[in-house]
Amino acid sequence: MRDRDQLGLLRQQLIKRLRLEIYADDVKCSHGATAGQIDESALFYLRSRGIPEVTARELLIEAFLGEALDEISNESVRDLLRGKVGHWLARDI
Repeated sequence: MRDRDQLGLLRQQLIKRLRLEIYADDVKCSHGATAGQIDESALFYLRSRGIPEVTARELLIEAFLGEALDEISNESVRDLLRGKVGHWLARDI
């Protein structure tokens, strides 16, 4: 048998052995989320500098979300989401 034929046979055997089986009851999926309170010491710091509480809360939330938005490499998407966050903050706080 030629080397090329032997290599072909080996590939066929490997392909036959490589198999992935996923059963519906074995599938696991998870996701993460972050929730928590605003840091009271940071809020106090901003308030002690004369910043109104609503504005201080808005700044802290925007800073928190800004760190996540900075990770988005697509500038258009990042800017769109920053705008949505700004609109949400202006409406809900």
